Amino acid sequence: MSDLSAVAEIKQLKYRYLRCVDMHLWDELGETLAEDVSASYGKRLSFDSRDAVVRGLAEQMTDDVVTEHRVSHPEITVDGDTATGRWYLQDRVIVPAFSTMIFGAAFYDDAYVRVDGRWLISRTGYTRTYEAMIDLKDVPSFQLTENHLQK
Repeated sequence: MSDLSAVAEIKQLKYRYLRCVDMHLWDELGETLAEDVSASYGKRLSFDSRDAVVRGLAEQMTDDVVTEHRVSHPEITVDGDTATGRWYLQDRVIVPAFSTMIFGAAFYDDAYVRVDGRWLISRTGYTRTYEAMIDLKDVPSFQLTENHLQK
């Protein structure tokens, strides 16, 4: 497999990971992670296994929490069956129950491993460049008109 092919597969893996987070597809999210993955999301959330990541994110992101994660500018280095990646992240979290919107930017620092021909995330986490919060009561025109996660 060429490095270019591996880079393309790793990009798809990262995009799938973020889609699963934003759509709360927890079982599918688990399929993107190595069993012994370590994850650190800012100063508040750290996990040390696939089950802990999936469970922890599911507990944090209930169906009333809306998230949007966008990554770009990947820097991916492949070394055989391992790789590392750095991604620029922009994200937004809307929590209507607390009338809060959080948004910010960060740099993800990831590691990947190829297992049985399939790339998995073995380490993920980010360092914030900034984070901001808005009380949605301060934005009288704000309306969340649709949330596909709520039944």
